[in-house]
Amino acid sequence: MTLNPEHTKNFRRHLRNNMTETEIRLWSRLKGKQILGYKVRRQYGIGNYVVDFYCPRLKLAIEVDGESHYTRKGKEHDKKRDSFIRDEGIEIIRIPAPKIYDNLDGIVRHLRNIFEKRDEHW
Repeated sequence: MTLNPEHTKNFRRHLRNNMTETEIRLWSRLKGKQILGYKVRRQYGIGNYVVDFYCPRLKLAIEVDGESHYTRKGKEHDKKRDSFIRDEGIEIIRIPAPKIYDNLDGIVRHLRNIFEKRDEHW
């Protein structure tokens, strides 16, 4: 598995510098090891793909799904991408963007539970 490959470096930088409002809100609660002391990285490369957030220690990717993820093309892309990432042994959690606006605290609690369960396996 190739993590953060050189050929996606500029794209990852662009994504970090142009995060959506929902990504910024969630990042404010993930950065600095705020969830159980786990390091979470943003805009992380896995093969030819880039995930919104990634916890290397738990092999856990977190995706914020905005409108583009619900189009036919977006769904097809996500299916192919998710299959590749799961084949690499990485779990993917998808969070609809509106839920971050509606209930960020609830989302963080949900992620904390997932981190705890995932931690039991490692």
